Amino acid sequence: MTIIGEDLSVGRDLFVPELIWVPTGGGYRAVSRTDDPEAWLAAVAADEPVVTQVDDGATSPGQLGERSSSSSSQPSLVAAMLDAAHVAPGMRVLEIGTGTGWTAALLSDRLGSDAVTTVEVDPALAEQARSALGRAGFHPMVVTGDGAAGHPPNAPYDLVLATCAVGRVPYAWTEQTKPGGQILTPWGTEYHNGALARLTVAENGVASGHFDPVILAFMRLRAQRGAVCPWDGDGPGTPEMTRTRLSSSQVYDLIAAPGAFAVGLRMPRCHKVVDEDNLIVRLHDQDSGSWARCEVTPGATSHPVAQHGPRRLWDEVEQARGWWTAQGKPDLGRFGLTVTADDQRVWLGQPTDTVA
Repeated sequence: MTIIGEDLSVGRDLFVPELIWVPTGGGYRAVSRTDDPEAWLAAVAADEPVVTQVDDGATSPGQLGERSSSSSSQPSLVAAMLDAAHVAPGMRVLEIGTGTGWTAALLSDRLGSDAVTTVEVDPALAEQARSALGRAGFHPMVVTGDGAAGHPPNAPYDLVLATCAVGRVPYAWTEQTKPGGQILTPWGTEYHNGALARLTVAENGVASGHFDPVILAFMRLRAQRGAVCPWDGDGPGTPEMTRTRLSSSQVYDLIAAPGAFAVGLRMPRCHKVVDEDNLIVRLHDQDSGSWARCEVTPGATSHPVAQHGPRRLWDEVEQARGWWTAQGKPDLGRFGLTVTADDQRVWLGQPTDTVA
């Protein structure tokens, strides 16, 4: 069986640990390379992410994990990220989110280990990555610490490459990047996690640039990770029942990029959950206790909507879609992000046209 990722110069099977976690009904179950080598190899060989830790390491094999907390990213996404980074000899790179160490190995193979610094917040994962990198013959600096702080001692960097998503780009990354250097990071809102920001750092310390027209999703930087929504399904309270006249395809705009990205910019503090098997869209705002649910029937002219709480989340999401439509349904590449020492803002078209 071919290991996907070997065309990336270093196979990821060298970095995936002996114990992985696979999704199953109600959570994640552990799969051991020793006990079930075929299942382990099939997972590692697939062009899919492989979950390598659940619940920040608190769940033991034999128990069901609730939340993935570290993974080996989908190989095609790793390749896309490295292509987008335009990594070239002579560059010094700071990677945020070491994980298994595979991306650090790929960077080290291209640039040399001395040019790569990688930061991992979880001590156990950092140690596993150091060991795996050493066995593969790579020796980048693996730092155990909060990736939001970067690693000033090795700065400045030509490139800061995050392999975890953020909702706010830490200004420390800008401070540690050379003028003219770049920050490449997955970026998202609570509503939608799936854009790649490419920022160039100017002499005045401002980082700005467009989002790449690449659809991707990475786990959040742990310092910015939100709490798991406490509601299994709908929230508390008796909802108001209405119907939306959005078509099935128009509802799809709300849940898939680029529409979902644009809608998320207009929907602060709103978490989206999509039950694809049953075609149900759920929206939650934990701060206010507001929630909404829309059940989609393919081909129907309207769909039932339940809403409860001080925010009418479904009304808001329809208005946000209306705004995106009025702008001509722009794709990801028309949006951009500017980061300063005091703030960050998303814009459409030009940096002066602020959206959020």
